[in-house]
Amino acid sequence: MQQIKNYVTADKRYIKVIIGLVLVIALAVLPFFIQDVERSYFIYFLFLVFVYITVAQSWNLVAGYAGQISLGTHAFFGLGAYTTAIVWLHDLTKTGYYFDPVLMLLSGLVPVVLAIIIGIPLLSRLRGDSFAFGTLGVGFILTVVFVKLRTVTGGADGLHIPSLVYSSKLPYYYTGLVLALFSIGTVYFITRSRIGLALRAIREDETSAASHGVPILYYKVFAFAAAAFLAGLGGSLYAIYLFHINPDSVMNLNWLFYPILMCVLGGNGTILGPVIGAVFATALFSFGNIYFARMHPVFSGLLIILVMKFMPGGLVGLKDKIFTRR
Repeated sequence: MQQIKNYVTADKRYIKVIIGLVLVIALAVLPFFIQDVERSYFIYFLFLVFVYITVAQSWNLVAGYAGQISLGTHAFFGLGAYTTAIVWLHDLTKTGYYFDPVLMLLSGLVPVVLAIIIGIPLLSRLRGDSFAFGTLGVGFILTVVFVKLRTVTGGADGLHIPSLVYSSKLPYYYTGLVLALFSIGTVYFITRSRIGLALRAIREDETSAASHGVPILYYKVFAFAAAAFLAGLGGSLYAIYLFHINPDSVMNLNWLFYPILMCVLGGNGTILGPVIGAVFATALFSFGNIYFARMHPVFSGLLIILVMKFMPGGLVGLKDKIFTRR
């Protein structure tokens, strides 16, 4: 009987892998079947989905798997965007900056440094709501710093990246697709390793994990830094897309609440949950911007409340409930 169960589980995994590969190939070849890519709203929609997936997986790793509710995602996202703009404008790496992998890597590593610096004191002393508000405070402090350091960050007006390098939407689309796949793969391999087991143990019972020899602070800081890296990559791509970086565009609280909404909606602490949530939420935002321009944040807030009340496991959890009943 156990052998049959193992075979069924293996078959399900193979089916999921095949479906995933087919979906990735379809997304890769999709632009070739669209007549006017530059005017296609669907390509723009998918680009936003890819950026949201990257940032949502960032929050999913630290909150969904490690159980540390961080409210500083927008800080790391904005820091990644500002790193891209500053390095580009001052020609610091001499590599040519339009979708430069070195530039994007730096934009992910700078938030990692900040995450380690603030993560060690916060995670060693604060728990639960206290840690969440501590990270939120870091975001507010960083916003003020970006406004005040006018010689470096351009103050409230921000920084203007030369837009003459723009040639097509396709580089944005494919870079976004790669980053989304990278974020999904990163979270998958981390959570399927010994690190993932340690993170889940900390999430379920921190005291029990510590009593079994799990170095609590080390794994917390690791998850916090890895999440900052993914958020910084998303911020870097968004900076290259905007060509104008200021606190209102890359440090606003949408970059905090949207990833949370997507993870809660899709299924927190799962690999596919943030992906499903990003697609659904982006469609909701697009629909709301067209038909309820000023009211769609209200609907977004109501959606969070309804999902938390009736579907605490998100859409992925709803699927599991249906199949369990069957």
